[in-house]
Amino acid sequence: MRAILSGYYGFGNGGDEALLATLLQMLPEEVSPLVLSSNPKQTARQYQVETCDRNNSIKVFQAIQQSQAFIWGGGSLIQDATSALSPIYYIGLMGLAQGLGLKTIAWAQGIGPLKRKSTQILARRAFRNCSAVSVRDPASAQYIKDWGIPYQIAPDPVWNLAAKPVGWVDKLPSPKVALVLRSHPQLTPPRLQKLTTALLKFQAQTQAHILIVPFQATQDLEIAQSIHDQISNHSSLIRLTNPNDLKGVFQTVDMTIAMRLHGLIMAAAEGNRCFALSYDPKVRQFMQAQHCPGWDLDQIPEDPEVICQSWVEHFQKGAALSRDEIANRTQQALSHQQVLQETLLS
Repeated sequence: MRAILSGYYGFGNGGDEALLATLLQMLPEEVSPLVLSSNPKQTARQYQVETCDRNNSIKVFQAIQQSQAFIWGGGSLIQDATSALSPIYYIGLMGLAQGLGLKTIAWAQGIGPLKRKSTQILARRAFRNCSAVSVRDPASAQYIKDWGIPYQIAPDPVWNLAAKPVGWVDKLPSPKVALVLRSHPQLTPPRLQKLTTALLKFQAQTQAHILIVPFQATQDLEIAQSIHDQISNHSSLIRLTNPNDLKGVFQTVDMTIAMRLHGLIMAAAEGNRCFALSYDPKVRQFMQAQHCPGWDLDQIPEDPEVICQSWVEHFQKGAALSRDEIANRTQQALSHQQVLQETLLS
């Protein structure tokens, strides 16, 4: 069986690449994947899989015609908060696959926000016609439940991604604190400066070595480089593209301060204390589910000293998830693998 894997792949986003790596890790051996990618050569080289340029409509159509299954490969694909066109792309491909009679799976979905009535109608139709649906959070499950569609709910599959130790990172000074920021309209220059000032104070008090980890170079690297330049003697800029390596970075980290959801998931899965800076409902949902302290970006304290002391307190007294809690979430995430096996091999 050949399965088309469709997601936000090939854009250099560490979180979406981690979802792809986990999907490939969970895919039954009997299934041959073909990944739709924005950078098909790089994706083929990195994962040793067949690929197709997601922007080449003729080749994509031919690939779907020649396949037996189609998988929406996880994450916030069906949302119209950042773009009205993006969900239409994914829904259109799913509709085409369903029209051609393929087995179709909406896998590990983070659905919403869906602000437009038209997007809601199209999404409901696409999900309703899927062979199976799995979601990664209660808010996504509520959409599916309201639409009267059977589903499985489990933690984000990246909890289950295999981490690969990164030797040179492990050898950096300890204690280590990872920082995962991204550009966002709510992360205004004054707020970024407050966070940077707080980080300098935090480093001086804790003597921590700061690992600055851009998850997507196009959105994160400028901020990462700016902070690294201001604290260069006590920080390292970690640029990795392999998701297993990226998760492995957090194996010897004590605490992680992160905006990005998958930065928080990887860190929590590797036993870090986590502190969240939320720009999106999916990050708030993580905070609630994992009892993770943090702030919405627009609620960040005005005084860098207050920010610093909150981080210092969590660094000194905060708790990471226990081994049993991590094992529990990792085991629960395997439900996404079960959905693949039961649907594709039946």
